[in-house]
Amino acid sequence: MLTQTVQALGALLIGGVFIWAGIEHFVKFRAMTEYLAARRLPAPAFLLAVGSALEIIAGSLLAKGIAMPFAASALVVFTLAANMLLLRFWACRGSERQVLRSAFLVNFAVVGGLLLAATV
Repeated sequence: MLTQTVQALGALLIGGVFIWAGIEHFVKFRAMTEYLAARRLPAPAFLLAVGSALEIIAGSLLAKGIAMPFAASALVVFTLAANMLLLRFWACRGSERQVLRSAFLVNFAVVGGLLLAATV
């Protein structure tokens, strides 16, 4: 019983983070699109809309405990792709490198949590 409660709470928390991020991306759509364009990603508005919708939908499924392996797997792929495309710390120097590297590593921890959620 305790294990199931803890697993449900974990799924709610990690799913909630993705829901929050996806909504925030839509709220700040113009600025986020400009950021993606500056990173030279193709069709930045389209990528942002699709990625943000995926975060909200898969995050909601995960938070509610519905189709958890599918939702967690989709978020793993999304997080790894975002990490590689946007947090390219190896191409930076100084404090920017440190900030991006920290975010990159935190995202790998999130991927670990998502992999655990996928097995529930």
